[in-house]
Amino acid sequence: MTNLTPDQIRQLNMYSIYIEQPGQNLFTLETLHDANKTEDILNVVQAVSGSPNRTVASSYFMRRFGMFTAMQFYNLAAYDEMWDGAKNHLHFGAKVEYGKLSVSIFASPEDWRYVEEDERRIVIRRILKDQCDAVIRRIRTITSVSPLTLWENIFGFLLWQYHVLLENPATSVGARADLEMLKDDALWEGIAPRSLFATYLRGCEPSALLNTEVRTTCCFSKDVPGLMQCGFCPLK
Repeated sequence: MTNLTPDQIRQLNMYSIYIEQPGQNLFTLETLHDANKTEDILNVVQAVSGSPNRTVASSYFMRRFGMFTAMQFYNLAAYDEMWDGAKNHLHFGAKVEYGKLSVSIFASPEDWRYVEEDERRIVIRRILKDQCDAVIRRIRTITSVSPLTLWENIFGFLLWQYHVLLENPATSVGARADLEMLKDDALWEGIAPRSLFATYLRGCEPSALLNTEVRTTCCFSKDVPGLMQCGFCPLK
């Protein structure tokens, strides 16, 4: 097991991920995947976020989970580490952030582990398939929100992270290798016919897409009280 560095903890906190236990625990990743509890969980997310309906609440939640995903790839490129905890170890709790009650993520620092070079591709596939795709499919069993909307909620954070990682000489090599794997169609088998992230990038470098209307769908953040329209919105 590895210990998270102060920089890792700081980065996690910036993305609403905390290493302590939540003061107000709402649910875990395991309970989210329980077919008998998913609907109740999204109702809780809707209530905490103040979202006007379940579709907006689903998108809101996926943006929060997208921040966790972005931190997975940040830690992979910067530290050769990933979160590898059990589903019941990843908690979602209500926490006031910037004066607004939010759904935040709480994880044990003991659940990050070192990733060997020869398993890097396997690890990235696991994040995409077992974490992101699994959550998206579960959410869509009770709401008609577009899967592309939910994927783009993740990609917006990845876009920024890869801009940062590729600009830093200390992380650019690992980040470039990870980015190329994310653009590989074969890695998305069973998730989509081709790499959704490559489609999102449209052949451009992440830095070239900052502050552009790169999204093709609206994430509905403009409909959540206290939040604003995101900078990538196609409705501008």
